[in-house]
Amino acid sequence: MESNKKTDIRIIQMSEVETEEVSWLWHPFIPYGKLTIIQGDPGDGKTTFVLNLAARLSRGEGLEEGEVNGGAVKIIYQTAEDGLADTVKPRLEAAGADCSNVMVIDEGDQSLSMSDARLDQALTETGARVLILDPMQAYLGGTVDMNRANEARDVTKRLGALADKHKCAIILIGHMNKAAGNKAAYRGMGSIDFYAVARSVLLVGRIQGEDSLRAVVQIKNNLAAFGHAKAFRLSEEGFTWIGDYEITADEVLGGYAPRESKQQTAMKLLERLAEDGSPVASNEVFEAAAEAGISRRTMEMIKKQLGIKARKVGSVWYWELGGMKTE
Repeated sequence: MESNKKTDIRIIQMSEVETEEVSWLWHPFIPYGKLTIIQGDPGDGKTTFVLNLAARLSRGEGLEEGEVNGGAVKIIYQTAEDGLADTVKPRLEAAGADCSNVMVIDEGDQSLSMSDARLDQALTETGARVLILDPMQAYLGGTVDMNRANEARDVTKRLGALADKHKCAIILIGHMNKAAGNKAAYRGMGSIDFYAVARSVLLVGRIQGEDSLRAVVQIKNNLAAFGHAKAFRLSEEGFTWIGDYEITADEVLGGYAPRESKQQTAMKLLERLAEDGSPVASNEVFEAAAEAGISRRTMEMIKKQLGIKARKVGSVWYWELGGMKTE
């Protein structure tokens, strides 16, 4: 016998929906109000990358100029792999973090999970705009099988709703599996549903032939055009952001030797322009760079990195290339 009882539903007309623009923590890599996954093999620098990003955000800066507007960002950083006192805080301090803007939910009495109500409470009480879970596999909860699509989808859907509610960027740091030869999307641990729910996925990996260099390559973006691959250096001096780098995800995963980076091309260009020791008009520098396929932003970044000074003669700016800091 069929029941005549009706199910209460609410139909939403698209005309009732107010259009919103996507807001970005770091365009086009990390959106506010969404999930972002940063994945890589153990030891390849993904946590170091995220900690240095968090340190800069905590003092109102970004990895690249102009990326952070509105001052210092409050961050909740949860880690299940490193000690707070002997590892996390020293690394944050070394990166120059304002540690008063980096917070941790105390897990001393009870471990945290992605479904934990304390996440919602902490975001409400602190006003944090960034929540980092490192690694994501440790925060699934004891009853969730990350390899089961339905369970993974349920957890990530709730986490996505939390990001939307607080308009914060939720960053999940993930380890890669050992399935060599697979596409980057299938190298993430667990169900592909984690990858599906995230709006942006970044791959951090080693660059063959460059022991100290690491690449950051966007392998998924549902909200904007893909961002240009980036790179950073890990050395005894610490973390150094390089910026634009010519390398693909396949090259990172497959270990192929990369093409010459934009930075290397820019440096060679400046060395050539500096050969006669005379100052060079800035418009000539930018025109030569454009012919070589190098952006104005990259040239400005290299100018700062090499300590090149500029001076104005009349209405024309000149770069003093004779004072470059060359290695």
